[in-house]
Amino acid sequence: MRLIVILFLCLCSVTQAIEVKDLKCEFKTNPIGITSAKPSFSWTFIGDNKSAEQGGYRICMATSIERLKYPDIWDTGPTSTSETGPFAFLGEPLTSGQKVYWKVIVWGNNRGAKHSEPAWFEMGEIENPEKAFEPPVFDQKNGVVKITLKANDEGRTFEGIGGVSAGGSTDLLYDYTDPHRSQILDILFKPKFGAGFQHLKVEMGGGENSTCGSEPSHAITREELKNPVSRGYEFWLLKEAKDRNADMILEYLPWSFPAYLKPNIYTKESAEYFVSFLDVAKRDWGLDMDWVAAAENENYTDRNWLVNDVRPLLDARGYQNVKIQGPDDNSGDWQIFEELEKDPEFEKVIEAVGYHYISGREFTEDMVDGRGRPTTEKAKASGTSLWASEDWSWTGKDWGGAGALNLARLYNKFYIRDKITKTLIWAPIGSIYKSVTWDKAGAMIANSPWSGYYEVWPTIWATAHTTQFADPHSWQYLDKGCGLFHASTYKGSCVTLKEKNSSNWSMIICTEETEKLEVSISKGLSDKIVHVWKSDENDQFVQQKSIEPTNRAFTIELDPKCIYSLTTTEGQQKGQYEIPEETAFPFPYKEDYEDREAGDLPKYHSDQTGSFVIAKREDGSNCLKQINPEQGYDWMRVYRRSNIKPNTLVGDVNWKDFTCSVDVFIEGGNVELGGRVKGSYLKGYRFMLEKSGRWKLVFDKKTLAKGRIDNFDGAIWHKIKLQFRGKEIQAFVDGEFAAKVNHESPSGYVLLGSSYNTNLFDNLVISN
Repeated sequence: MRLIVILFLCLCSVTQAIEVKDLKCEFKTNPIGITSAKPSFSWTFIGDNKSAEQGGYRICMATSIERLKYPDIWDTGPTSTSETGPFAFLGEPLTSGQKVYWKVIVWGNNRGAKHSEPAWFEMGEIENPEKAFEPPVFDQKNGVVKITLKANDEGRTFEGIGGVSAGGSTDLLYDYTDPHRSQILDILFKPKFGAGFQHLKVEMGGGENSTCGSEPSHAITREELKNPVSRGYEFWLLKEAKDRNADMILEYLPWSFPAYLKPNIYTKESAEYFVSFLDVAKRDWGLDMDWVAAAENENYTDRNWLVNDVRPLLDARGYQNVKIQGPDDNSGDWQIFEELEKDPEFEKVIEAVGYHYISGREFTEDMVDGRGRPTTEKAKASGTSLWASEDWSWTGKDWGGAGALNLARLYNKFYIRDKITKTLIWAPIGSIYKSVTWDKAGAMIANSPWSGYYEVWPTIWATAHTTQFADPHSWQYLDKGCGLFHASTYKGSCVTLKEKNSSNWSMIICTEETEKLEVSISKGLSDKIVHVWKSDENDQFVQQKSIEPTNRAFTIELDPKCIYSLTTTEGQQKGQYEIPEETAFPFPYKEDYEDREAGDLPKYHSDQTGSFVIAKREDGSNCLKQINPEQGYDWMRVYRRSNIKPNTLVGDVNWKDFTCSVDVFIEGGNVELGGRVKGSYLKGYRFMLEKSGRWKLVFDKKTLAKGRIDNFDGAIWHKIKLQFRGKEIQAFVDGEFAAKVNHESPSGYVLLGSSYNTNLFDNLVISN
């Protein structure tokens, strides 16, 4: 009888899964007649063996069950907390009689998500109802839109348009050579030439996967924290951007952290880690950073740490001019202002507030009219700078859909609706291998450094329609020149800006339909020649015939689904270079790691987890070394799956039949040689060799063969080889046959992998 009970208990433990149930509004199930303007919500979380506690939640509310996918009433975004409510409604004002559908998505404290079943509630007669925001709409008469520009108009200071280089998104750009590398950098950062990004935020690498790759840390160990090291390409990118634009605004933000900072990343030591990044930027690159987003990307921040550790240390180390932006969170509601309102010390250290994906995540042409995550009235009234500190995340190749035209509309919307004065997009450039996560994201693409080929996409020019016509801090918005053409949509809009110390002005206009504008120019603003630039689906950033105002007024007819910039300034241009033909990754391929200095990144390698750098062998020659000594603090560890172990990709995703070999020195743990690998998650064939001589051949998580080499000497170099011919895969160690299997026949990259040990690789050869 006792055996049966034990068996039953074991089966229960196996089948148990995370549950989220008992959704309550105002402590009631699916209630009718709610009178509170801000009702509260709660639920019950039931964990499993892997995740006993809730690690985070997301509340979604919409006008229908179907719309819960892209909530049009309220979306908290992912929120990291074990609490299950009650949480007060913080979306835009509800209306009497309104029926709302809602659900909760929860995460366990050790990964694993669960969606609740939809619930609903219905509003009664609301006590003290709130008024919803109504966007400004331009007057029209006889189908003509009337806009009056006034020099003394109120408006916030424009703070720029920028890009976020993070998550491995700029990986392959570093491997381009001049002149093509310089051309790409010009298109990204040179003022009045291409996109002209005015703000660059980079990842402070932590050595773990941060979206489509991993970026190395400047202080991998506690010992290195005393003398931090310049690693990776982000410092280089900051310098290249600053060289092209002396006024470039520079910022940094971490995704993951090295292991010695676990488990609490908000300590005096982590403050030292943040500040030491500034030391490297200044010491090795002559860079003065402007901003630190003192948080973990999209996972909020810590008030006491900022007030008591980060700000005092910045000041003590001579970085008084480095400002703190936060929380750089992916949740909605701008709730930091609830804290800042009650906490003067906290408010003093936060000089700009940034949130991610104010646009929401509905990547269609209707994205601009989605609710997203609007700023609150409290945020607008605070006077604090408001930023969309990471947004968009789509392919810049598209004009329609969520592409270039949509992004220009979002730039305008963020000011008209939210009073946001700075928008940063991820990513300014997509420089990652095909098939890797988010491989199509970016305003342009450069993922073929061996050929020098790159593509300049329409989103570069959609961005230029703002950046080439207004500069950060020296221009301001004119509020009465900012609005919509029709109250029903943000697809047709106009924002107007004025140069503070001159009479120059610029208008950035997006259309959905044909429009006719009559613009009146008050004294104090230039009524000289108005230069006109236009982009449509077929041609981007083309200068049109200029306009000469008459009696301080002019009219202009605008085509549908276009972007226009009207300006009294000059000097704009559509910068262009001759681009070489694209060629495939060189095959056959050899790499001995001798063409770069120790400490540098290896050419054409794309780290997915861990950090692989050029190092010296005992004989003085170069090799490749994995340098992360243990697994770090994994970004989004609650929400996303782990990448398991350090690995780096190289080659062509289309490779199918080939032979690859590499020399290895196993300092500890194991090393891997893989082939036909796709994506960021070790998906392909991998031969794993341990220091003990044990080996196994795996496909994804399935072991195909395993064994042990007799009399294996783990203290010397060895050669691993894999051969792919159709369905036949063979593995060799030191020229001796180890395994042969017949299995599936995909294509993919070559992979080098390692446990969290300082293992070495050399003489990579890829051939027939």
